[in-house]
Amino acid sequence: MSLRPDIFWFLPTSGDTRYLGTSDFGRAPTNGYLRQIAVTAEQLGYDGLLIPTGSSCLDPWVTAASLVPVTQRIKLLVALRTSLGHPTASARQAASLDQALGPGRLLLNVVPGGDATELAADGVFYDHDARYAASDEFLAIWRRLLQGEKVDFEGRHLKVQGAQNFFPPVTQPYPPLYFGGSSPAAHALAARHVDAYLTWGEPPAAVAEKIADVRGHAARQGRDLARHPLRFGVRLHVIVRETSEEAWADADRLISRLTDDDIARAQQNYARMDSHGQQRMAALHGGRRDRLVVGPNLWAGVGLVRGGAGTSLVGNAEEVAARLQEYVDVGVDSFVLSGYPHLEEAIRFAELVFPRLAGKQAVTLRDQSLTGGAFDIRATREAAVTAVAEAEAESVR
Repeated sequence: MSLRPDIFWFLPTSGDTRYLGTSDFGRAPTNGYLRQIAVTAEQLGYDGLLIPTGSSCLDPWVTAASLVPVTQRIKLLVALRTSLGHPTASARQAASLDQALGPGRLLLNVVPGGDATELAADGVFYDHDARYAASDEFLAIWRRLLQGEKVDFEGRHLKVQGAQNFFPPVTQPYPPLYFGGSSPAAHALAARHVDAYLTWGEPPAAVAEKIADVRGHAARQGRDLARHPLRFGVRLHVIVRETSEEAWADADRLISRLTDDDIARAQQNYARMDSHGQQRMAALHGGRRDRLVVGPNLWAGVGLVRGGAGTSLVGNAEEVAARLQEYVDVGVDSFVLSGYPHLEEAIRFAELVFPRLAGKQAVTLRDQSLTGGAFDIRATREAAVTAVAEAEAESVR
């Protein structure tokens, strides 16, 4: 790759599985399992981990805090739910976690929310545009607090008087803000406040249009991109195997236990949402099994029954790396990836694709005949020969 992209993995805080639509082979999101994924991702060389939010997820802040003692380098992209918290309390949370992790490791993923039913259950009754207006006010207060200002603010949705944050972050001016959204209101919010705009994995041409639109909003708002640059990322699943045939077979296997009723119920649920991004994901496949290939190596099977990111890159390492490059070519510099099950797919992607990515190291031993067991006859024999030679040399002295 001509550009070294950041490669993030995903922490499945709502659980994990080998087959969509069934609890068979399911894995609970225990702290031990999530720690295992986090430590593995760090050892493999991933740049960061996305920790999601939602009523079906474990709390992202508590989850992130649990990873502090078991990780040293990897960045944590923690969901910041602007519709549920208050900017003053959230500023203290962010500064506290930033201090615990150390400079540059905390990133925040701004989530206004996209499901009115879920939000109502949490006591939030904003419509689509009001959510973004409230998030705009939230971020205006939050950013000023973390830059050390004493804030007086009165907006349509939020009001603070004499607000201060007494716990400065170690990442200056504050932990970077990421954000994803597809509506005009979302693009305007991204252009005004965030450091990185994320989109779910639509075809590269559609992603390019989104990037251009966000940049257009930034220009109209007078944002100085030289002083406050804006990055772009894509959220995708991956199914990568040694051969393309194996990858597509495993894609089919992932949805092999879904019934038509499962798909219909899920699509009906997503249709009632006012999320523009969710509507765009659903439009790629229309809820039909025969419309899942939506671009070269781009497969929409996950979106049949899972909300949010619904597309996967499917293929061998060369194909998947080539598709990632196509996103890089339109301005993407970050990828947030996942795959089922998340532990195994994180290892497989790193083994097969990392050697093809700029800035990434191979994670497997090459040109060595190791058995992988506790007793390796070749290694033992070589060690014995070396020991004998060293002993003979010592006796000569």
